[in-house]
Amino acid sequence: MCITTEFLFIRVVMILSMEIAYIIASILQTIAVSLGVGCSTVAVAQFFVAIADGKIDEVERRMMGMVYILLRVAMGLILLATLAQSTILYSVIGLRYINPFTVGIWTVIAVLFVNAILMTMRIMPSKFGPGIQAGSWYTLGVTIALVPLGLTDFSYQQFFLAFAGMMILAIAIVNGVMNYQKKVRA
Repeated sequence: MCITTEFLFIRVVMILSMEIAYIIASILQTIAVSLGVGCSTVAVAQFFVAIADGKIDEVERRMMGMVYILLRVAMGLILLATLAQSTILYSVIGLRYINPFTVGIWTVIAVLFVNAILMTMRIMPSKFGPGIQAGSWYTLGVTIALVPLGLTDFSYQQFFLAFAGMMILAIAIVNGVMNYQKKVRA
């Protein structure tokens, strides 16, 4: 009887610990996504202002550099928080955790990281990189916002089409503004 009581106590403590860890990870993820969406918006806006005169001066470069640091912090927090959530949920519900919503979140996170690396290495053309990054941040923000609304029951194909649409829209907006600025300068 005593062993059973101890076992139940340990089990309850473990469950509560996992719930607390999941709540903390969810809060960190929300903060990180908010920081990322906000910084991404500021980064694109600063980029437009900086290139308006056709060149990026040292002050503009330093200001943009600070925002890029904050974006990297947000990306690191998103990775850690989502990894923590994934570990906890997978340990509780097993393979049911792997669904279109979670695969979609991980797809966006992968695109964010790969695109950031390619942009840093100057492999990703500026015609696509900023739009991909902005579109990914906004997709992540919208997708995370669907959780409390209970709107996460969609297919991966639906998610992918929405994500692709967001990318096309973001790339079109970024390139449209850049082309407009070139015409104004000319």
